Amino acid sequence: SDTAKQLSVREKFQLLRNAGFAGVEPSSAMDQAEVLAARDATGLQIPSVVVATHWAKPLTDPNPSAREVGLAGLKQGLRDAKAYGASSVLFVPGVVNQETSYADAYPRAVEGIRKAIPLAEELGVAIAIENVWNKFLLSPLEAAAFVDQFKSPAVKWHFDVGNIVNSGFPEQWIRTLGPRIVKIHVKEFSRKLRDTKGLREGFKVDLMEGDSDWPAVMAALDSVGYRGWLITEQWRADGLGDREYLEKISAKLDAILAV
Repeated sequence: SDTAKQLSVREKFQLLRNAGFAGVEPSSAMDQAEVLAARDATGLQIPSVVVATHWAKPLTDPNPSAREVGLAGLKQGLRDAKAYGASSVLFVPGVVNQETSYADAYPRAVEGIRKAIPLAEELGVAIAIENVWNKFLLSPLEAAAFVDQFKSPAVKWHFDVGNIVNSGFPEQWIRTLGPRIVKIHVKEFSRKLRDTKGLREGFKVDLMEGDSDWPAVMAALDSVGYRGWLITEQWRADGLGDREYLEKISAKLDAILAV
């Protein structure tokens, strides 16, 4: 909201803390010292960092200089994560579009990630690949094989529940990816909104009111032994004040955990 935009990082962290959240997922574009000060002042944990460069400057870009920016962005995210005590970074490995074919994207993504693995292993921070609408790594079998080829504990998966609902079944992906998953994005998607209002409108639904099958998702997470963080990434579907909104989302997360 407009109010939230005017708040400092510390004030935003405090809002989250007051609403019942235990942690927060910052971007690698943020000032590291400011984030650390906010973390220490509020007691919020930072389990994951979102790499800020992976859409605009992906590792798969046709331009080698853009790929270098993407690699530098990934490395910065890894360093931020280490500083914050985060165990992984959320990373989009590549983007397929008219300029970048799937056949070209795959080896570029592999090459770029390989270059970052030594730093990730040194820092003890995982590069956690996220399933997003990037037209790349489109099945759970391929997603698992992509991670496995690196033969490194530093390459894992950051699974986004809502992003799969449009094309598949999150619980099936979870069972296939299994121990490769190190973080979960709790997100909703409505097929009805997609069909009546447009593809991206599908995200504009409150938690537990879309087509993410939370009982099936939680059962799948239990079956693969997942004990990590559930991180909400939710479109704002109402006009509530910031505190009310955050308390509402916090309560929904509690409900999902109780499923």
